[in-house]
Amino acid sequence: MIALIHAQHARARFLTVTEVADVLRVSNMTVYRLINAGQLPAVRVGKSYRLREDDVDKYLADRYTEAG
Repeated sequence: MIALIHAQHARARFLTVTEVADVLRVSNMTVYRLINAGQLPAVRVGKSYRLREDDVDKYLADRYTEAG
């Protein structure tokens, strides 16, 4: 089980804050606020953050609402 979890993380694609902001069409500051609020999990690498693409997709899916 642990090996499977490590394998999934090893294959995960990580995005920068700027890349996530582009995907969400928001400012970098908004992404930082989401990270600090615990709404978007992130990994600190040096002085910057990296976010798993899967976590960004899940964030969007969890907030999807159907119109009408």
